[in-house]
Amino acid sequence: MDEEKDLVVFEDDAGNELTMEVLDYLCYEGKEYALLTEYVEDDDDDDEEGEIEVMIMEVVPVGDDQEEFVPIEDDLAEKIMAVFESDELDDVYEDDEE
Repeated sequence: MDEEKDLVVFEDDAGNELTMEVLDYLCYEGKEYALLTEYVEDDDDDDEEGEIEVMIMEVVPVGDDQEEFVPIEDDLAEKIMAVFESDELDDVYEDDEE
């Protein structure tokens, strides 16, 4: 089964593009955050047990049906990463649905 990936393209000041894949979203203290990793089109290394580099960014609504990904401070990113990694993540999602 081939899942559709949630991709976001960022452009730096020099015009270079970087494509990131959104792995997951999480609401934390009333704000939405995204867990992203660099997107690799040829993903033949799925079977390898290696750590991937991730980034957490705040998702901010901009206009109708658009959103902006904003970098966050390291200490907040560490707190949010702890929630992503915790076993209590299912509880967080249940609270958001209520």
